[in-house]
Amino acid sequence: MAVFTEVSFDEAAALVSRLHIGELTALDGITSGIENTNYFADTTEGRYVLTLFERLSFEQLPFYLHLMKHLAQRGIPVPDPQADETGRLLHTLKAKPAALVNRLRGRHHLAPDTAHCASVGAMLARMHLAGLDFTMHQPNLRGLAWWAETVPVIAPFMAAEQRGLVESELAFQQHAAASAQYAGLPRGPIHADLFRDNVMFEGDELTGFFDFYFAGVDTLLFDIAVCLNDWCIDLESGRLVEERAAAFVAAYDAVRPLTGGELRLMPAMLRAAALRFWISRLWDFHLPREASMLQPHDPGHFERVLRGRVETPWHFTPQRAGTP
Repeated sequence: MAVFTEVSFDEAAALVSRLHIGELTALDGITSGIENTNYFADTTEGRYVLTLFERLSFEQLPFYLHLMKHLAQRGIPVPDPQADETGRLLHTLKAKPAALVNRLRGRHHLAPDTAHCASVGAMLARMHLAGLDFTMHQPNLRGLAWWAETVPVIAPFMAAEQRGLVESELAFQQHAAASAQYAGLPRGPIHADLFRDNVMFEGDELTGFFDFYFAGVDTLLFDIAVCLNDWCIDLESGRLVEERAAAFVAAYDAVRPLTGGELRLMPAMLRAAALRFWISRLWDFHLPREASMLQPHDPGHFERVLRGRVETPWHFTPQRAGTP
């Protein structure tokens, strides 16, 4: 992602040497994203991604790295963190926490069709099931508590109409989260940021999910909603493309059947997912950090998405065997 911390070739090579994955042959900064410092790192034995964490702490990071290792060991195509000779997955570089993972093959599909959406939906369900026996716990750090803390910080930068919308939606989500239906939703480790640019395809084959550094334990439905608000929308208007959304959720439901509570709360959770990213984009836009490569995202995009989810709620009706 954006390069906040410059790493020299020799500094990266020293880390690669400690991991016994060959000798470093190339190191290139990655310009996309706004959270961490990322480099492509090629060695004589393979292709990897080197990450220096700019916000997450040494205490928080084992959850993410061990979750990826857990999923990789269960056949989910995710980056596999590389351990040193003591078995540690978390390393130190430039006095910051760092990790090195294998680079997934393939490329992004930034204009997905229904088949791509169905593939992501089915793999997301597999990932959720594979994560249910993961024993470490960390909450979604960009969940409801963070929204409530951040809205007062960004409110002074917003126009009155926008401020009214973000505050009223926050109140709606706080009310929804206090309900018995919400308390009964299935929970487990979620990716929480599975946008189009965090999934790789090679031809029609889905070859991996990556960038797990917003993951946490939350409702599985929130993960689905995050995906629907990116994979299954018209990017210009934020409108939900129902054919793609139905294909995504049907494929997910075929692997892990959704509960009645999940089906009922899907419209509210679609709003929650839009609110989460509108808030974070407003925060990054108005309170940016310095970086040598930094491309903040347009906050207005998720304002449009949120308005669309409020104005036109979407429900999914599963077509299962034995149902009319």
